[in-house]
Amino acid sequence: MIKESIRNIRESLLSPIYRFMKDSRAVGIVLLACTVASMILANSAYQTEYVNFWNTLFDPVGGHHYQYRSLLLPNSYLLWINDGAMVLFFFMVGMEIKRELTVGELSSFSRSILPALAAIGGMIFPALIFTAFNGGTPNAGGWGIPMATDIAFSLGILSLLGKRVPVSLKIFLMALAIIDDLGAILTIAIFYTPHLEIKYLLVGGAVFLIPLLLNMLKVKRLLFYYIPGVVLWYCLFNSGVHATIAGVLLAFCIPMEKISDIIHDLHDPVNFIIMPVFALANTAIQLPGDILHALNNTISYGVIAGLVLGKPLGIFLFCFAAVKLKLAKLPARTGWPQLLGMGLIAGIGFTMSIFISSLAYNERENQIIAIISVIAASLLAGIAGFIFLRLLKPLPASVKKVSH
Repeated sequence: MIKESIRNIRESLLSPIYRFMKDSRAVGIVLLACTVASMILANSAYQTEYVNFWNTLFDPVGGHHYQYRSLLLPNSYLLWINDGAMVLFFFMVGMEIKRELTVGELSSFSRSILPALAAIGGMIFPALIFTAFNGGTPNAGGWGIPMATDIAFSLGILSLLGKRVPVSLKIFLMALAIIDDLGAILTIAIFYTPHLEIKYLLVGGAVFLIPLLLNMLKVKRLLFYYIPGVVLWYCLFNSGVHATIAGVLLAFCIPMEKISDIIHDLHDPVNFIIMPVFALANTAIQLPGDILHALNNTISYGVIAGLVLGKPLGIFLFCFAAVKLKLAKLPARTGWPQLLGMGLIAGIGFTMSIFISSLAYNERENQIIAIISVIAASLLAGIAGFIFLRLLKPLPASVKKVSH
């Protein structure tokens, strides 16, 4: 009787939490709440303690927080989150990319060509717009910031629209965002590596051969992949290549039959622990006294215009060209207005854009401007896309759209 009562109490308390976590909007809501909470704390009476906390590391021996530099391991909580914990995020993204390329929406040319071209257009145009504002200046290195679409937030906004958005368009956005993530990963690996330690890079390359060989030999025991994966992370962290790339490389070595189970196991810890903590740590920024004046610079112009205008423009034009050239067809129950609205929502660039902001600039002032601009642009893009699609009349399933 007592055990049954305890079980009933536990279920009554936990069931709402479980239901919330299964909601497609949950991740976006949690990330937004963490962002707001972090920015409030960073600009409150506790701002110094809160901001300094993320940039220090606790010494269990000395019993105090300290700051130090070392090539061996991350030297602050912020770095442990960005270089350490986020490896699991990139590991999960890498497996999702592999699954989609192997058996999913991107597994054939006919399925992948339109979202692939849309993703390319959605990366090129924001980068070009940012460069138009910042080319030839010390701020030019931020061109990668407005390239990325945030899967959690963008799909969360689409889910708010319910049946007004066809399932095919949601799948299209997911495929686009996955390719977009791959583009962001390659951008980080190739363009945001300031220096290379060749010895660590060579050792890392040799270690990477181990999970590759295990995959070729069809080894199923995951522990044999994870151990060299940790060593690979350590080597990449000290090589100058961003350590999170280790998660992507390892993901492509994992046997296909194991991927779905691993993604399922990682979904909640990554989305409801790692990403919220990432949001807390990376938005712990002290806002300038005159925020409008602070945003009156080329970094802000490039980031906001790149995400809000460049994303939908690049996606729309590349899709339009592909359809006109008869390379692809629009998704079912999707017309050009629906595609444009989805392109607006694709301008939500939270996680990857903030991540790249920390890599593009060494100066904290520029990082803060870039992060604030990403948040402002994502809000504008999300609101604009939601209103635009909300006002559109859904296309009935029985009516064939004109795609030429």
